[in-house]
Amino acid sequence: MRYMVIVKASEDSEKGVMPTEQELAEMGAYNEELVKAGVMLAGEGLHPSSKGARVRFDENGRTTVVDGPFAETKELIAGFWILQVSSREEVLEWVRKAPFRGGEVEVRQVFESDDFGDALTPELREQEDRLRATVEAQHG
Repeated sequence: MRYMVIVKASEDSEKGVMPTEQELAEMGAYNEELVKAGVMLAGEGLHPSSKGARVRFDENGRTTVVDGPFAETKELIAGFWILQVSSREEVLEWVRKAPFRGGEVEVRQVFESDDFGDALTPELREQEDRLRATVEAQHG
């Protein structure tokens, strides 16, 4: 099972305050533990929303781009991990070890092909497999 671990933004992260050397060292040690255990697929921090944009789609598919910053800090993301584990309990065990003081992390399971049932036809499944293989070849 894959899970996205979403690190919620704080006032400091939205102001562009960078982590201290100690915080970076602690996060590096934690990431190293995740990698050595073979559960980390990806993990990155994000720039503040002032450098971002939101794209809104209306009912007809027309788009509107809204530049950041965005007001609701508690709903913004400062970083993420993608972890591959055997259960919800295992991902929560890993997340509890994260070197955070204050803040909040959200854990969400990533859909797998089988979750879509019959709606994912053999043709769509083949397309999905082909796209994944192409992405891996391009960036692997």
